[in-house]
Amino acid sequence: MNATNLPHVVLITTNEMERFKGLEHELVNLLEQRQALEERVRKGEERRRAFIHILHDMAKLNKQLSDQRKAMIHILADYEQDRRSMVQQTERLDNSRRALLHILQDSHNSNLRLEKSRKAMIHIMSDLKETTDEVKRQGQELREKQEQLIQAGKLATLGELTTGIAHELNNPLNSTALFVGNAIDMIRLGLAETEAQQLLQELNSAMQQIQKATSIISHLRTFGRVASARHEQIRLELVIQGALMLLQEQLRLRQIEICVDVPSKEIIVLGSSIQLEQVFLNLLTNARDAMVSNKQKRITIKCELKENIVEISVSDTGTGIPLDLEKRIFDPFFTTKEVGLGTGLGLSITYGIIQDHGGAILLENHPGEGAVFIIQLPLFAPTGG
Repeated sequence: MNATNLPHVVLITTNEMERFKGLEHELVNLLEQRQALEERVRKGEERRRAFIHILHDMAKLNKQLSDQRKAMIHILADYEQDRRSMVQQTERLDNSRRALLHILQDSHNSNLRLEKSRKAMIHIMSDLKETTDEVKRQGQELREKQEQLIQAGKLATLGELTTGIAHELNNPLNSTALFVGNAIDMIRLGLAETEAQQLLQELNSAMQQIQKATSIISHLRTFGRVASARHEQIRLELVIQGALMLLQEQLRLRQIEICVDVPSKEIIVLGSSIQLEQVFLNLLTNARDAMVSNKQKRITIKCELKENIVEISVSDTGTGIPLDLEKRIFDPFFTTKEVGLGTGLGLSITYGIIQDHGGAILLENHPGEGAVFIIQLPLFAPTGG
């Protein structure tokens, strides 16, 4: 072994040994401290990482808290809005409650008033029933009075027609007496067998005259009886002919010309033939009296069909009606005739009869030239079955 390879021997003194031991002890302490520091660093790193996680979680929590805060703000805003709406609804509800109380109070008051009104209505209905019954009774009395008035008018008309009717009956009676006298003479002379045909002819002629007189009397009896309130189908031309038959002798004696223009088609109306005949008798009588001082005396009766009505005009060539009296001619007891020559009921009765038949009567007045009375009556319209 070489001397160079031998370990170097260092001599250490006691102080140095103690110092070395002290350094070694310090080294151990330092190592322990280092180890402790490393452990602390390790733990600190763990705490740091945990803190970072905590901070990250806190950031999340802060974000969630911020979102929740915003949501809470919205909730609070909605709550405030709902609260205000609730307050308004509460106010409205309170107002409604108050209004309902007022309504209930008004309803109560209304019920009280209604009860009073009901009681008053019961009294009114009772009074109305009594009034209605009274009106019906008065209406019935009025109809009876009107029928009596119409009947009185007919009797007055018959009274005026008496003279003419007597002449009308005198002719067939004289003719009958003549024909019967001829037949008696033939029998007395023994000509009954040889002149049987002539005898039969004389007797037939006498029967015809008797039938004519009977027809006139029968018509007078029919016209004179109380008219039925029931309306029936009647031929208007027959009514006009009946009125003319009763007046024809008077009109002939006064040299009054009669012109009748009636359509060939049957004119059917619903009514009372006796009452309508009285209407035409009244109009013809007025026309007759209006032409007393006239040279030209003519009465014209004309019928025209217009849709669902018939229009009958009765015109004369008399003096007409004074203009200041036109509006009064249909008034009861009004007449332009001299005292004792008229009752003033003719046109009033005529107006009432036409109204009762659902028609109308109009006047076309021509002072100094005559008057035209126009009657409008509804035509009978049969219902299909």
